[in-house]
Order: sequence, then structure tokens, then C-alpha cells
Amino acid sequence: MKASDIVASVGVIILLIAFVLNLYKRLPASSKLYSLMNFIGAGVCCYASWMVRFYPFIVLEGVWAFVALISLLKVPRGTSQD
Repeated sequence: MKASDIVASVGVIILLIAFVLNLYKRLPASSKLYSLMNFIGAGVCCYASWMVRFYPFIVLEGVWAFVALISLLKVPRGTSQD
């Protein structure tokens, strides 16, 4: 098994755990942990795709990680950042 396979497997496992937990209502999609798991999982998958130069998945996983990061940094309206 190549290093890129191991890296990709770790990323996919993180994404699938988040998906299954959400599907079985153990982790709401609005939670920071869900966004964090999506950010890390997609980021790791993006890196693995970069390792093998598979550009369509670099774009897919890069956008996925970026959107998850925005979700993590988002402050709900009407609340303070303090």
C-alpha cells in the first residue's frame, strides 16, 4: 500500500464517520465537530489527491475543505465573538 493510499484512507474514514454519525442523528450537521471532521477529512483527502496528481479530486476536496472551514469560522448573527 502506497503512502497516498494510507493518507486517502484516513481522510475518507474521517468523512464517513461524520456522515454516519449525522445520518443516525448522533452529530448534527450544524455542530462545530461535524464541520471540523469535514474540514480535516476533506483536507487530508485533498492532500492525498495532490500526492497522485488527480486534479478533479483536488478541486472537489479543496472546495469541500474550504466550505467546512467557512462553516467553522462562521459566527451566528446576533451573537458576540467574545
